[in-house]
Amino acid sequence: KKKKKKKKRAESCVANQKKMEKEMRGYRAHCLVLPYPTQGHINPMLQFSKRLEHKGIRVTLATTQFIFKTMHEVARNSIKVETISDGYDEGGSAQAESTEAYLTRFQRVGSETLANLVENLGCPVDCIVYDAFLPWALDVAKKFGLFGAVFFTQSCAVDDIYYHVHKGLLKLPLTETKVSVPGLPPLEPSDMPSFIYVLGSYPTVYDMVVNQFSNVDKADWLLCNTFYELEEQVVDWMAKVFPLRTIGPTIPSMYLDKRLQDDKDYGLNVFEPKTGTCMKWLNDLPNESAVYVSFGSLAELEMEQMEELAWGLKGCNKYFLWVVRSSEEAKLPKNFGDETSEKGLVVSWCPQLEVLAHKGIGCFITHCGWNSSLEALSLGVPMVAMPQWTDQSTNAKYVMDVWGMGLKARADEKGIVRREEVEHCIKEVMEGERGKEMRRNATKWKELAKEAVDEGGSSDRNIDHFVAKLVH
Repeated sequence: KKKKKKKKRAESCVANQKKMEKEMRGYRAHCLVLPYPTQGHINPMLQFSKRLEHKGIRVTLATTQFIFKTMHEVARNSIKVETISDGYDEGGSAQAESTEAYLTRFQRVGSETLANLVENLGCPVDCIVYDAFLPWALDVAKKFGLFGAVFFTQSCAVDDIYYHVHKGLLKLPLTETKVSVPGLPPLEPSDMPSFIYVLGSYPTVYDMVVNQFSNVDKADWLLCNTFYELEEQVVDWMAKVFPLRTIGPTIPSMYLDKRLQDDKDYGLNVFEPKTGTCMKWLNDLPNESAVYVSFGSLAELEMEQMEELAWGLKGCNKYFLWVVRSSEEAKLPKNFGDETSEKGLVVSWCPQLEVLAHKGIGCFITHCGWNSSLEALSLGVPMVAMPQWTDQSTNAKYVMDVWGMGLKARADEKGIVRREEVEHCIKEVMEGERGKEMRRNATKWKELAKEAVDEGGSSDRNIDHFVAKLVH
């Protein structure tokens, strides 16, 4: 008993000493946050970092040297950014001979440089919050005796599917006409992530998404960029298996609860947005009169699909703002910009949050990447879903059939959404009876998203729980 008391006293002394050290250094704990180096992964993890900082946690964001060199800082950002190496400092993943070569080298060089960063930060790290695409970061955390929190940047529904594949509980290839996964509604094979529906399509990326769960049992937390009310069933199911916490939507605070006064933008952009041009054009439009079209930072459309979409936009006779990245511009029909200049504006990149929040936008044609879907949900904008690959078909299924705030455009046997279908979907969302119901649902989800991150909301309570554990 005496030995136990002595041990308890010693542990208590160490804990008090650590607490005093933290108080003396002016913050409650220190998190090192490591996103996968693409815009769609940096944004949500940077936003989560701002929430932590607001609650007294010091945060250092680590990104690769190549991404750091190419980023535009578009807003004053208090989060400190440090670099590690993926082994391709001059060109990033594009410099690698294959995705497989990139990921293999990133694991080796990234593990070494992340460990060096932890040792040389000059300020002790308490926890590494790492992107689920980079499970090796957990090994680095545990090597130093730190907490490890895995951050999933996709929906809980998609994570649940990948977990069942990883465990061998979902047999592939899919042979049934309906797919049943615990926590999810009945799905058709085509509603599944593309790597599972078209097995073998991207073997390296398939391995990466399934291996997110390779060492997850050693993680102290699973953080998911969603909110409880949005995915109740699947969150409840996964929380029985893992220490899961929903902490989203990770949208800048000024579009939601407005508690972080300076938080109007993500803050770091890989592409430079044409903000002035877009907003000036939108300001002259009537309410809910324009279609906003964007396929995110990675998706590449076939030339035939670009043409069909272009003529569908022209044919629907609505105003439209279309983001076509510089690398995709050559796929536009000849003279399209000139022929549609009265009603349309084509730009290389735009401030998506500002655009979606603008009163002039009535509909969003989207690839249904998770960030874009969450932004539209959080800002109450109905969607026309044109999923391309990865998790987008699953997100589109939820947008249409679970959340009731959009339509999925039907593709033909060649996988192309024809101009007539584009026109039909836009008119249905902006003019039809179903469109009214979608707008009502959109308003409901907008309110629930705001409540989740506001004081005492489900995500806010989960972040408080995470912080409390870190501090003690």
